[in-house]
Amino acid sequence: MPNSQTPNALGASPPLTPLTPLTQRFISHFGEMGSRWGINRTVGQIYALLYVLGQPLNADQIADYLTFSRSNVSMGLKELQSWRLVKLLHQPGDRREYFEPPKDIWDIFKTLLEERRRREIEPTLSMLRDALLENPANDIDKQAQQRMREMYNLIELSSSWFDDVQRLSPETLASLMKMGSKVKKLLDVRDKFRGTSSSSKTHGDHPDVQLTVQLKD
Repeated sequence: MPNSQTPNALGASPPLTPLTPLTQRFISHFGEMGSRWGINRTVGQIYALLYVLGQPLNADQIADYLTFSRSNVSMGLKELQSWRLVKLLHQPGDRREYFEPPKDIWDIFKTLLEERRRREIEPTLSMLRDALLENPANDIDKQAQQRMREMYNLIELSSSWFDDVQRLSPETLASLMKMGSKVKKLLDVRDKFRGTSSSSKTHGDHPDVQLTVQLKD
């Protein structure tokens, strides 16, 4: 249970609101899941605390809430900053640093995906590019390069799709997700139209235009 903080030379902190069993369960779960997402338990719980409380906290408050050491909290906050999942704030009359996550859940989602791509996907693409530029010395290398090329093309296609998704507004992205299997039906209709003569179609009737309009709606 966090204790009330007393005023000090850096500024006064108001008493901390005790965590409810619900918020404690949420924070504990994120700590347990952290290792599966490539972060440690401490980082996961710090982020969950900041997210679920929805207010800026300084390192001392975070340490008090989670009963972590100040050094562990500092390292965890640096890790979250490197992922761009928390931002640094200052409050009037207080020299301490405060931290909060992005307020928009879609910004958090996009940032997390972008950082994972930068850390995990781009190094693989770089390695594959270099490997595909080499002259195969034998049939085994030729077969290996063919398999690498298939992997490279798939990852590159996924990356292009990701770039397109990143440019969508949250409203459009949410609409696209809600459509689910309807997207495939729209694409099937588009392919049928492409298989017919376009001479009788006006620009406004083109299936690509219809698909764009429906996604925006």
